[in-house]
Amino acid sequence: MNRYVFFILLLLAATAFFTSCESNASAPATSEPAAPALTAPSFINPNWAKNGMWYDGKAEVAVYDAERVIYGKVRRFEYTFATVKEDHNRAFNVKTDDYNRDDLFGVMKVNMFARIETDNYPYHFLTSAFFPAEDPYYLYKLTNGSQEWCGNTFKEFLRTPEGIAYTWHSYWDGQGDGNAKLEAQTVFEDQLPYTLRALNFAEGLRFTLPLRPSEINSKALTPALTETAGEVSSATFSFEGKEMPAWKVTLKGKGGDTVYLFDKTYPNTFLSMQAPDGRKMTLKSVRRWAYWVS
Repeated sequence: MNRYVFFILLLLAATAFFTSCESNASAPATSEPAAPALTAPSFINPNWAKNGMWYDGKAEVAVYDAERVIYGKVRRFEYTFATVKEDHNRAFNVKTDDYNRDDLFGVMKVNMFARIETDNYPYHFLTSAFFPAEDPYYLYKLTNGSQEWCGNTFKEFLRTPEGIAYTWHSYWDGQGDGNAKLEAQTVFEDQLPYTLRALNFAEGLRFTLPLRPSEINSKALTPALTETAGEVSSATFSFEGKEMPAWKVTLKGKGGDTVYLFDKTYPNTFLSMQAPDGRKMTLKSVRRWAYWVS
């Protein structure tokens, strides 16, 4: 291989690497996910993500001071949420590289990343939630990867005409590799930091969610849905030395209430969460950032 050909190949490879995560929010989406049409409930604003801010080619990157109990101890860590508009294609159900395709559909992606140190080794979780741009309630795909010294686990939940296809690859005995079908109406706890931003907020608003517990763990389980009651009220949140008005969303549970706070001003930034099992998140910083650009 002569030097000229080698140089061209090297240049193409570098270009592919640096554009692999790039957002192209302005490219037009031409179709919807290949799944049955479901109508979001009346307490959700389906137009929430149509604001022009999501089409500026950047992501909203929010960092949280977080806590979680692992091995009986409270572990403190940073949790990063990156929310960005993308266009996916039906053929592969991933972000497209070809914007001239005829099978594109608009997606809001939320990546949630955590590295949690324990006494012996760290835990890594990356959870990705994908929503049709016009529906913040019925996500079309959810994935979760867990990596720590005991092994890897990967789970995918993909909306299909038959419901939600659940596929897993777990290192736990009795789980291994498998698949199952979930109810189409399933709402995942892990989507709530995004979905609840799109509530038709009002003092005293009440609603019910068919909720599946968090998938941010290393196990592949199939728990039953729990009809969970929610209620909205007003609160305040301290951020950067100031008190700001917030919406408080309380979800009732048998083990105690889970409480979320959201900014009262659009885009209703997710501010904090506290759950009865010891999980906590408090907003540390937020900015719009094209994080895939070096």
